Amino acid sequence: MSNDSRADSGGSTRSVHAGERDHQGSDAVTTPIYQTSTFWFENSEKLRAFQEGRDKRDEYGRYGNPTWRAVERKLSDLEGADEAVLFASGMCAATTLFLALLPKGGHLVITSDCYRRTRQFIRDYLVKLDIETTVIEAADTKKLGDALRDDTAMFFTESPTNPYLRVIDIPEAVKLAHARGAKVVIDSTFATPLCHRPLDFGADYAIHSATKYLGGHNDLMAGVVLGSSEHIKPVRDAVGVLGGVIDANSAFLLLRGLKTLSLRMKRHNETALRVATWLEAHPAIRQVWYPGLASHPDHLVASRLMDGFGGVVTFEVEADFDGSCRFVDACKIPYIAPSLGGVETLIEMPALMSFWDQTPEQRAELGITDSLIRYSCGIEDADDLIADLDQALRAV
Repeated sequence: MSNDSRADSGGSTRSVHAGERDHQGSDAVTTPIYQTSTFWFENSEKLRAFQEGRDKRDEYGRYGNPTWRAVERKLSDLEGADEAVLFASGMCAATTLFLALLPKGGHLVITSDCYRRTRQFIRDYLVKLDIETTVIEAADTKKLGDALRDDTAMFFTESPTNPYLRVIDIPEAVKLAHARGAKVVIDSTFATPLCHRPLDFGADYAIHSATKYLGGHNDLMAGVVLGSSEHIKPVRDAVGVLGGVIDANSAFLLLRGLKTLSLRMKRHNETALRVATWLEAHPAIRQVWYPGLASHPDHLVASRLMDGFGGVVTFEVEADFDGSCRFVDACKIPYIAPSLGGVETLIEMPALMSFWDQTPEQRAELGITDSLIRYSCGIEDADDLIADLDQALRAV
């Protein structure tokens, strides 16, 4: 099944078959694990054909491997991209993208509601390249327009964001950024290509932490950057130099996980909407953030741009820090753990899990309250998750 058949097939069919059937080197149904660091040439003419681009094959494990090439083809098909580049982690995908595209002394615009390690990389490392960064409120395209300058190289944002699930009006953001010559990069980890395809709305790059929904089983780490062939070239060149490549076994696990992506996302989306709706009606809950709820500030934008709202629900309980801890501890089904997107439900208090090294004042500036909960729905039965939440809220 080639990329040309993308428009004629459903998401589940493409998740299973795209990028593999036409590229098999054997009669195996599943793509093999090519556990090798290097590849040999039969003779000098074969090597010359490779060097001249007449023979498309792999040479060395830092530049390519047939197992992860299959993953790249499948993800390109699902995202509607020309090409994809795999990385050892989602963070490696983001940092390599920054290093490949941002010029020394350039200007970057990001949103305030985003993964804290992304902010840390910008603060601790990009500053060494004299990169100037402007932080704007998430989903506020007016502030984006005000922040963009003639020397702005990139607008980078998650959509939905972490942890408040803000959804960017990508067509408007693209119009504003491209008018200033800036690239638009959307981290769509929380949505996946089956729920949200930024490239369809004009974004230059889509990136994912494949550790999450794409892998789907909390058993691998990977990242991916996707876009046009022209846009991907400098990123592929950079990973060959910087070396943050995925290993063949992790690529195989990711390939296996992708084959059930459509089935899993349907369950994640349905369960999260049920959980969010139930939580919003509960008297012990102060507020719920989920793009599928009419109460979410970006519900209309999300409804226009997304085909599903993901499996993460963020909410505040009517409690202080200790009461919130009691609630989390009383939950019997979810694991207390970072990350999201796996088959197991995970729960965390960002103030304790991710921002414990910050002062209360610093957390408040970032919108991280003591009662904030991030709940990543797995594929368990929704009725069981709701019953568990109900009994846990009685412990607050």
